[in-house]
Amino acid sequence: MSPSIQPSPLPGRKVVDVSFLLAHSSHVLATRMTAAFAEIGITPREYCVLAHAMGGQYTQIELATLADLDKTTMLNTMDYLERAGYAERRPSPTDRRARVIAVTPEGADLVAQGHQIADRVHAEVLDALPHGQREALTAALATLVTGLLAEPARSERPVRRPRVTT
Repeated sequence: MSPSIQPSPLPGRKVVDVSFLLAHSSHVLATRMTAAFAEIGITPREYCVLAHAMGGQYTQIELATLADLDKTTMLNTMDYLERAGYAERRPSPTDRRARVIAVTPEGADLVAQGHQIADRVHAEVLDALPHGQREALTAALATLVTGLLAEPARSERPVRRPRVTT
């Protein structure tokens, strides 16, 4: 283990630095996922948008919410996906003022490959844990993200751009 990684409390602290552990593991997992998705020439963000778009007829703003992206990032991502031929903006069948995102057959192929890549990377992470800890970790994280950590706290100094709300 790297000397900079401190799973126990820092001197003078009584509680393990959960922020650091989650941020570090999230960052390293994101780099592993990015490297794995490079195999098919897209980023995890592009895969996420395409995968969500396949789930229904969503506007760009709705997809941004589902993918937890800000408006600018979503716009840039969709511009790339459209230029690459993986997705299209089409008129909504229910609201002529709106446009929905449709995944092209090429984009659908990437999503299928992306599912395999995401599953492989996630399995590698879970396989690094003893069998009994795998379910405990995922259950604990699910409890946090649907409970106490479901929504960001309001702050005068936000950590990142706020996610788009509909």
